[in-house]
Formats: sequence, structure tokens, C-alpha cells
Amino acid sequence: MAQNGSVRKSRSNILVTGTTGTGKITTSFALAEATQLRHIIIRDLVCDELEDLMEEGGNIVDYHGCDFFPERWFDQVVVLQTDNTEAKESYPEDIVVALKSDTIEDITRNVASLTDWVGSWHPAT
Repeated sequence: MAQNGSVRKSRSNILVTGTTGTGKITTSFALAEATQLRHIIIRDLVCDELEDLMEEGGNIVDYHGCDFFPERWFDQVVVLQTDNTEAKESYPEDIVVALKSDTIEDITRNVASLTDWVGSWHPAT
């Protein structure tokens, strides 16, 4: 057991985040194939859960992005902007890595780098 009473995990967890169009799903899919880690697509879970509520109307949806919600759900989309340092403020500095993801070559390089990281990861002792 880990110090907080939870079961110690034997495999790593990776959060892939980024703005719309940065290749989150492409990167995650390729990384999951390369490492045999499970790929969880949040948008599918969220959309399935919200479908009935959104059809009724009367909702304000608060989320960090808009790239996966069906267009038919919204009559107004509000995009708030600021200098964002959220990941660096929310997680220890040594686990946050920013990767360039403008091209398929960038994604391929990122997947290779992350695959190497997964291969060298070990549970904390």
C-alpha cells in the first residue's frame, strides 16, 4: 500500500493535455499502442453522460476546451483567455513537460520520447 492508504500502482499514468488541434488524441492513441497503456478518451465518456441533459437545454457547460462537444448542443460558445500556467501550478514541476506538437513529425517524436519514459518509469519506493 502507498502512504495514503491506496493501492500502489504498478504502471504509470500519463495525462496528455493541450489546446485544440495539438494532436492530443493522435498522440495518446499512438502512445497507447506503443506502450500497451490504456487510452481513455474523456470526450466520449463526457458526451455519452451529457447527451440527455443537453437535449433538454438550460445548461451552462464549463470545460477547458470545446473541440469535442457536438456543435448542435450550443447556441453560444464563450472562450475566455489568459496567460495560462495551470499545469505548472497544479503539478510538481518535475512531472510537467511541454512538447511542441505542430506537425505529425512532432507527434511522432513526442510518442517516441514518451514511450522511452514509460519504459524507464518505476513505482516510487
